[in-house]
Amino acid sequence: MEIRIRDRILNIPIVQGGMGVGVSLGGLAGAVAAEGGMGTISMVGIGYREEDFYKNFTNSCIRAYKKELEKAKEIAKGRGLIAANLMSVVEDYDQLEEAILDSEIDAVVVGAGLPLNLPKNNIKKKLLAPIVSGKRALDVIVRSWKRRYDTLPDFVILEGKGAGGHLGFGLEELDDDKVNLPSLAKDVADYLKGIFDDTGISIPFFVAGSVMDAEDLKTYLDIGASGLQIGTRFLATHEADVHENMKKKVVESTSKDLRIIKSPVGIYGRALANRFLEELEEGRIPPKRCVNCLKPCEPKTTNFCIQEKLVQTARGDVENGLVFCGSRVDEINEILSVRQVIDRVLGVE
Repeated sequence: MEIRIRDRILNIPIVQGGMGVGVSLGGLAGAVAAEGGMGTISMVGIGYREEDFYKNFTNSCIRAYKKELEKAKEIAKGRGLIAANLMSVVEDYDQLEEAILDSEIDAVVVGAGLPLNLPKNNIKKKLLAPIVSGKRALDVIVRSWKRRYDTLPDFVILEGKGAGGHLGFGLEELDDDKVNLPSLAKDVADYLKGIFDDTGISIPFFVAGSVMDAEDLKTYLDIGASGLQIGTRFLATHEADVHENMKKKVVESTSKDLRIIKSPVGIYGRALANRFLEELEEGRIPPKRCVNCLKPCEPKTTNFCIQEKLVQTARGDVENGLVFCGSRVDEINEILSVRQVIDRVLGVE
């Protein structure tokens, strides 16, 4: 079931989703790549374990990224592909993008906004992919990249509203049954087929948003997708770099614990209920430290500091931190190995 992405080969139709802070690091990314998939290192707050994280935020993240990439490559031993995930709304986007494009990474995946300038500095020809919530956003990106840089995305991640973390949907869309992943996938498949018919260039796309088993894989392969991007299910694996408390929180939670919150970037997100979210319902939680991480965020008025809360979770405080999670948490009731998760998605276990 090999997938060709430009001049690279993905051995299995599985991409591991980017999850920050401290979730998608070298251990998990390397383990997924070692199985022939695409492992992903998230750049979001990746330097939180560096001593100068709060004094030299950007530089600490770049140093940590290089360490995690080296770790992932050592684990993968040349198998699969390794990607870096970046959000377009981060304040230091340009510096982080430069560091990624200059590294020995296979692919760059960008979400939380439209990465209209991503191809500009891609001198080393890394694989480039946007994360989109549907055909409309993809069309804007494709038209911009083609007009300005005479290029197209090498692959696409379609992320539906069942995902954990930031969601590319408004509240009304989250409650609208007509906005569902199969219909979004069909629209994107038809759109990309049109590009192939016009240019002869095939652009693979991977479906994300609480997809996690062999039935999901068959559903979206039949629609025309190339495979799945999986996030939360990989979080609860032995190889995941995240703190054991977060794995335990995910395994023990049910759908009744899911909450929709509004993050400081003005985007809705899905997270698990805890003490922090209870306090947030009572009113604003002023940031204790600001590293100026997000462009739209105003520290004096923001409802909470997302970096601060994600770091707390990464360090094991899952009651006072922010725990992002996909909508099908009910189905995650044990910690498995990366290989076990992949085998179940491929239908061989």
